[in-house]
Amino acid sequence: MTVPTRTAFIFSRLDYCNAVLYGLPHSTINPLQHVKNITSRVTLSQSARDDVRPALKELHWLPVTYQIQYKVALLMYMVHANRCPQYLRDSVVSASCEPGRHYLRSATNLNYILPRTRTKFGEKAFSVSGPIVWNSLPLSVRLSPTLTGSKRNLKLRF
Repeated sequence: MTVPTRTAFIFSRLDYCNAVLYGLPHSTINPLQHVKNITSRVTLSQSARDDVRPALKELHWLPVTYQIQYKVALLMYMVHANRCPQYLRDSVVSASCEPGRHYLRSATNLNYILPRTRTKFGEKAFSVSGPIVWNSLPLSVRLSPTLTGSKRNLKLRF
């Protein structure tokens, strides 16, 4: 088995549905980051004592917390571009679609409405986490006309 095959095997497991990990504590995410660090060292044939940050930067791999935010932002881009299933589009509401809000600055900035939640568990739902991540992005990233451009801008952002 070659090194790229091993990394593809590991990353298919690490990246699968990692958008649902949004809002989890660092103690839960750190084991995933540890696996990613080991994978980067194996890929570049480094020892366990070498600093992992230059390896991650050389491979263009985001830390796990940023990878999770990247996936949520990418899902929100797909919602905004109407390239996702209807149930995802129905879970978030654009500020420009809300009656009485279409004149506000939030509507012209392509923001989404952040629903109120009563619990910390509710903040992890896509209907809340999606608008939080999307509204925090600069307007230049949100206005990307293509999916490829959006991915590139999001990677540079994180």
